[in-house]
Amino acid sequence: MISAVNKIQEFMKEQKVNFLLVNSTNKYLEEYTPLEENSRYFLTDFSGSTGDALVTQDAVYLFVDGRYHIQADLEVNHDIVTVVKLQTGQIFLDELIKRIPQGETLGVFSKKNSQKRVEYLAEKGIDLKYFDVDPLDKTVFYDSSNVVQVQGVPVEEKVKDISLDGAVLITNLEEVSYLFNLRDFSKKYSSKIRGKAVILSGRARLLDDIDDFVESYQGNIFIDKSTINAYDFSLIGSKAKILSDSPIKLMKSVKTDDEIKHYIEAFKKTDNAVCAIRDYIENNDNISEFDISEQLEKEFKRFGAKSLSFKSIVAKDKNSALAHYSKCSKDEIIQNGSLILIDCGAYYEQGLATDITRVFVKGSPSELQKRVYTTVLKMFLNAYNSDLKTGYEIDNLARKIYSENEIEGFVFNHGLGHGIGVSVHEYPPNLSKNDMAKVEIKDNMCFTIEPGLYNENHFGVRLENSCYMKDGKIRSFVHMNYEKKLIDFSLLTEQEKVWLKEFEVL
Repeated sequence: MISAVNKIQEFMKEQKVNFLLVNSTNKYLEEYTPLEENSRYFLTDFSGSTGDALVTQDAVYLFVDGRYHIQADLEVNHDIVTVVKLQTGQIFLDELIKRIPQGETLGVFSKKNSQKRVEYLAEKGIDLKYFDVDPLDKTVFYDSSNVVQVQGVPVEEKVKDISLDGAVLITNLEEVSYLFNLRDFSKKYSSKIRGKAVILSGRARLLDDIDDFVESYQGNIFIDKSTINAYDFSLIGSKAKILSDSPIKLMKSVKTDDEIKHYIEAFKKTDNAVCAIRDYIENNDNISEFDISEQLEKEFKRFGAKSLSFKSIVAKDKNSALAHYSKCSKDEIIQNGSLILIDCGAYYEQGLATDITRVFVKGSPSELQKRVYTTVLKMFLNAYNSDLKTGYEIDNLARKIYSENEIEGFVFNHGLGHGIGVSVHEYPPNLSKNDMAKVEIKDNMCFTIEPGLYNENHFGVRLENSCYMKDGKIRSFVHMNYEKKLIDFSLLTEQEKVWLKEFEVL
C-alpha cells in the first residue's frame, strides 16, 4: 500500500496536481471490479465493492457508505488513510468537493469516471485535469473462451423498434450481455461479457472498443452519460446526442416470463444449498467461517451452479455486523451460541444472479439474538406484503416498522434492496432513500428485500429474499426458510404470523 501511495503522489508531482481521485472501478465502470483491476484497493487495502479515494500530497481520504464503515476501519492503515464515513443521504461527490479549496485542480482518470460524474464536478466549480492512464493499473488478461449463448429474445427482436436519427451506443456491460444473450463464466463473480454495442437501423453489433466505429461513422451517436466513461465520450465529441436513459435499461430490467421461470428454479437450488449449510453447521463442531464458505461453494456446485454471483459472506458474531464482511477466516471458530450470517448467491445455466441472506445460530440463541432476528423479520414481512409501488415507499415502510420496534445500539444503515439480473446489483429497480428509488417497480422487475440491523459490539442480522413484481404484487421466487428457534413469536402481530405462514419455518 505504501508503495502505491508513493507512486500516486509522485505522479501528482509530475503532473502538477494537488488533488487526485482514485477509483474503485475499471474502464467498464463495473461496481464489482475485480481487485486485480481496482486501483483504490492497491492504494488503501480496502476491499469493499464501492468507495473511492481522494489523494493529496500529504493525505489519503477514503469515502465509504454505511455498509462499509466498520470494514474500512478494520482494513486500512489509519496512519496513512483517513476514512470518511458517509451517512444516509450524503452524496460522495459533495463531500469530496468540500476538501478541495477553491482554485485547485482535481485530477481524474477519464476511463474510470462516467461522463455524468465529471460533468457534476465541473458544474460544482471544480477545475478538472484528465488523465488517460492510471499509474496503478496492472496488466490483466482474461480468458474469454467460456462465452456461451443463453436462451432469450433474439437480438433482432429487441432492437427492431429502437428508431433514432443515428446510432445508439450501449456501454453498460449488463445491457450488452442481455442484448446479445451472451454470458461469460470465466471470471469470478460475474456472467457479463466485456464489450460494447452499437444499434443502428434495426441491427446490433458487438464492439471490443468504439474507436474505429466513432472514427468511421459520421452521424449522431446517442449515449447514456451515466454509463459511458469520460474518455469514450471525448472520442465521440460533437456527434454525441444525450439519452435520458439507455433504451436497453428498462428492457433488461423487466424480465420475460421464461426468465422468471428460470429464476424460480435457480432460487430453489440456491435455497437448497443454504439449507444444506444449515445442517452442516448444526451437525459439525470446530468448524470455521472458512470451512462453511468452502462447503457452501461445494453445495452450490452440487446443485448445478456455474459460478458464484459474488464472494460469499460467512460472518459469525461481531463479524456479522459488517454488512459486506468478506474475510471468511479460518480462525473464527463456530461455538455454541454463535450467530452466523450467510449472504450468498450463484449463477446457473441462464447466467442470472441469485442473492439471499440467512442467519443461523449454533445451539440455543440468546434473547437479544431472538429479539433482533424477529424485528428484522417484521421489517421484511411488512415490506413484502405492502401494496406500495416504489422502492422509496417500501424502504420508508421498513424503517417505520423499525422505529416502532427500535433496539438500542442497533442501526439499519443501508438501503432495503436492489435490482438483480445479469449482475447481482442492477438498476432499476431500487429500494432505498435515494431519488432513484422513486421509480415505479413494474411487473417482472426483480429485486431483493433485505432489512438488516447491526451493532458492532454484538452482531448483525440481515434477512434477504429475492422477489419479483407480478400483477402489482410482490412475490418471492421461493418460499425460503426462516429459523424458528430465532423467532420470538410474542413480538409478531397476528397479521405478521399469518404472513409468515407463506414461508417455511424450520
